Amino acid sequence: MTALVEAAPGAARALVLAGDAVLEAHFARTDDPLPVGLIAPARLASRSGGHGAGRGVVVMAGHEALLEPAPADWPEGQTRLAEVLRPARPDGVRDKQARVAVHAGPARPAPDLAARIAAAGHAAVLVPAHGPDQLAEAGWYAVVEEALSGRVDFAGGRLLVADTPAMLVIDVDGNGDLARLAEAAARAVAALIRRHGIGGPVVVDFPSLGGRGPRAVIDAILAETLPQPFEKTAMNGFGLVQIIRPRRQLSLMEESRRPGFAALELLRRAMRLVGAVRIEASPRVIDWLAARPALTDECARLTGGAVALRADNGAGRGHVQHV
Repeated sequence: MTALVEAAPGAARALVLAGDAVLEAHFARTDDPLPVGLIAPARLASRSGGHGAGRGVVVMAGHEALLEPAPADWPEGQTRLAEVLRPARPDGVRDKQARVAVHAGPARPAPDLAARIAAAGHAAVLVPAHGPDQLAEAGWYAVVEEALSGRVDFAGGRLLVADTPAMLVIDVDGNGDLARLAEAAARAVAALIRRHGIGGPVVVDFPSLGGRGPRAVIDAILAETLPQPFEKTAMNGFGLVQIIRPRRQLSLMEESRRPGFAALELLRRAMRLVGAVRIEASPRVIDWLAARPALTDECARLTGGAVALRADNGAGRGHVQHV
């Protein structure tokens, strides 16, 4: 598969393509203090579970992370090397710490997005910061719209997606023959999960199908099309299916809800202009950018002109323009 990889101020993005179809969309921020794959010194701050290999909390790169398992011979206060296995998940309701594990070393930075794409076996094509917006032409903004709206259309129906602190919930909506609707939705669900890099627990509410035969067809479609690895339940009589996948990175839907995502999207648009530019957005977005002048300085270096910020409550998701 071919992957378009683009570095922009504050974040890198990638689209894995099969012809004109977007198979995967990736988004990696540069300000994550504990990115997956980082191997660095970690000090054990506390532990639980008695004297055995329970769990603990370490301080790594100035941030707390969950150590599981915590080796019995690692005393509190001692520093060892650890590897970040799962990112932090800040959802504003029940924030989850990054998860780490003991590592023999050596220490190393986390692989960047281009390296991760190459390690997955894709042919990475680096997209320059100037010239035609290849990522947009390939469908980047369409995938972002899915993430922000939670609405994914497919032939004959629509998926309505809601991210909760406990799980991602997908509702299947549509008309016509219910069996055909469910079959098309099953393929759309599998494609969505891969496209957005969704991990963790997912519950899908399909139309209720009478009899085990039609439900078995849906189970078979999901088993064949869901990206590995996964576990799932069989569809029950109410049309519910639970899917569980490892959460190795935040999904694009999770990333799109983090503070700063809208600002980083505006920066990637601004960097493609030439000369002085102005970014107009809501006060919340402008305040986020104003607090990080290094990002606007990097954008100014790419455009060759100053980057001005203007707060506007009526700017919607914001826009950029030449000054």
